[in-house]
Amino acid sequence: MKKRWIYGITIFLCLTSIGLAIDWWTALPEGEQATYVGRQTCFECHQKQAEEWKSSDHDLAMNPATPEFVLGDFDNTELEHFGITSKMSHEGDKYYVTTQGPDGKLARFEVKYVIGVHPLQQYLAELDRGKVQVLPVTWDTEMKRWYYASPDEPFGPEDPLHWTGSAQNWNHMCAECHTTNWAKNYDIATDTHHYSFSEMRVSCEACHGPGSIHVKLANSHSIFWDRRYGYGLAKLKGKDATAQLESCAPCHSHRRHVSPGHTPLDRFHDHYALSLLEDHLYHPDGQIDEEVYVFGSFTQSKMYRKGVRCTDCHNPHSLRLKFKGNKLCTQCHLEAKYDVPGHHHHKVGSKGAACVECHMPTKTYMGVDPRRDHSLRIPRPDLTVKLGTPNACNQCHTKPDETPEWAAKKVDEWYGPKRRDDPHYGEILAAGQAGNPDAERALIKLTREKEVGPIVRATAVSLLASRYDTPESRKVVERGLKSKEELVRMAALRGFEGWNPRTEAEASRVGKLLAEGLTDDSRGVRTEVARILSALPIMPDTASNRQALDRALKEYRKNLLTDGDQSGSHMSLGILYANEGDLKKAEEEFQRAIKLAPAVAGARSNLAQLLEQQGRTQEAQELRSEEVKLLARDARLLPENALLQYRLGLLYYLLGREDEAAGALEKACELEPQSADFRLMLTLLYEKQQKWEQALDSVKQLIQLQPQNPTFRQIQMNLQQKANPQGK
Repeated sequence: MKKRWIYGITIFLCLTSIGLAIDWWTALPEGEQATYVGRQTCFECHQKQAEEWKSSDHDLAMNPATPEFVLGDFDNTELEHFGITSKMSHEGDKYYVTTQGPDGKLARFEVKYVIGVHPLQQYLAELDRGKVQVLPVTWDTEMKRWYYASPDEPFGPEDPLHWTGSAQNWNHMCAECHTTNWAKNYDIATDTHHYSFSEMRVSCEACHGPGSIHVKLANSHSIFWDRRYGYGLAKLKGKDATAQLESCAPCHSHRRHVSPGHTPLDRFHDHYALSLLEDHLYHPDGQIDEEVYVFGSFTQSKMYRKGVRCTDCHNPHSLRLKFKGNKLCTQCHLEAKYDVPGHHHHKVGSKGAACVECHMPTKTYMGVDPRRDHSLRIPRPDLTVKLGTPNACNQCHTKPDETPEWAAKKVDEWYGPKRRDDPHYGEILAAGQAGNPDAERALIKLTREKEVGPIVRATAVSLLASRYDTPESRKVVERGLKSKEELVRMAALRGFEGWNPRTEAEASRVGKLLAEGLTDDSRGVRTEVARILSALPIMPDTASNRQALDRALKEYRKNLLTDGDQSGSHMSLGILYANEGDLKKAEEEFQRAIKLAPAVAGARSNLAQLLEQQGRTQEAQELRSEEVKLLARDARLLPENALLQYRLGLLYYLLGREDEAAGALEKACELEPQSADFRLMLTLLYEKQQKWEQALDSVKQLIQLQPQNPTFRQIQMNLQQKANPQGK
């Protein structure tokens, strides 16, 4: 009897094991495509998360303009701004703004959608052909007032910065991060947007990915999730923080598009290229300056390097902080060591005793929106003294005698003069941005520094690639092409933009390196390599290389066409076709770029160069005459931008306006004295004008920039001979 019982148990366990094995092995077919099911489907099982999400900033990211969501005062209110009076009104449940339209005349526009809720709300109007624009008036939800988010004098309707222009276009600038399952669906032939989204708002599937597979698995009779697809959503809770960070990063970063269609199931760098610590976005030490939306800042932090993720501090559904006050930080950092006067040297409970005030200072954007710097840095008023960067201390201490020098002295008194991160990478990057020759060695060392974030290393590589044309820097740049970090590989590619190899051996070596990049596992890297190789024919000519190049260029074109409403996309397509020798298509793309953004500089210069190559000189000069007005306008608006001055100088030169060209090029060299390209062009212009004294002085500075460059030495010899032909 006992044996029969044992046999029965054994058979039962065997059958159960077989059944479980079959259950586990049975899986959805490979290639199953997830689709969007909508938040109501998610709410059926995840009611707690649904309640937390409701009324969050994600829930209220975008909504229809109905009385339920419109917060602004539309009771015939007015706002005057530099002579333009906008009037806000409503008729029943419809809301209107009367303001300057695309033709420069006052017109009434119906508000179709609202964006945001705290601390401001913006309003959207749909113009012709599906183009949705952000209206110029903004509602301050704290002070209950209308205001202009940009306090400056508005540009005219022909300018891209006007509310009807490309910079305020919702379809391209806003929609992707204020809706779920966004598709632009722009038709180039008719210049029409057929946009779509599955939901307004940042809903469940915007962060977790399309949910159809998850729902199918949850409703199945299996006791396992799928061996191929897991639970059918993005794995945001795994040991590695990367998946969660890259789920948030697309909407919380300053980046450019690489490829459309990103979902949280995808890798960030397959769809976006993160902006580096460039001087028009960040302060030299990496603190936020322009709107960079958190992720780039966070990647500088020690927290990022230690695997901290967004949900360690933020509830992912309500978006509220998980704890109030310093408890948010002391969940990881020892309270007895850090939340005491011996550390912060301020009165307990005061603003100065709050961790975030010192380590996450704010900057206000859009007039009323203070945002915290997520690089989580140690306050460094000494860098303010050295570099002019902001510091947390002087945000509060603003009395006349509370200078940055005073704050730096206090920090020295409290913590001593030594800093564990000296020299701070900000000092190195600032010197590199200025092109200081002495910074090269420090930049090279910084590219190997593990105690900084990958964005810092990538920025150092980028500076070496673009400003230091020496054998030592070239080695580092070439090594960067093989880096394990996508950001560094992308940065290294900047060294081959317009690059000319000095020898056949160098061309062969670099050609092989770049060809390897055509099969990089990052779409961003391989499409950028393909773009560069289209203008740099040094790739080994093999069947496999040609096929890889064709595939990568196909990906590159696809992305550009997806953003076909952007003038820049057609500029890039035009350059690509010109590189490939298809001059007809190149001309069509440049013309389309001009048509889409007639007030934007750039496309006319490219088209003029193309036409001149075909002998169409008169047309080229007419285009340049139009272009120079736009560039001169931009140079007036951004007088400290060296590249604009350089481009303006080149254009003046091509138009035969040599004195104006010299003035612009001199300004470019003054703004960026370490640029060999700027100095070379000015030297050659002086030579053409036979201004021998200025030319000789300029070439001397050129040689100081690159002492080993034989071309510059030859230019000097030629100038000396021309300036003194009799050898006197």
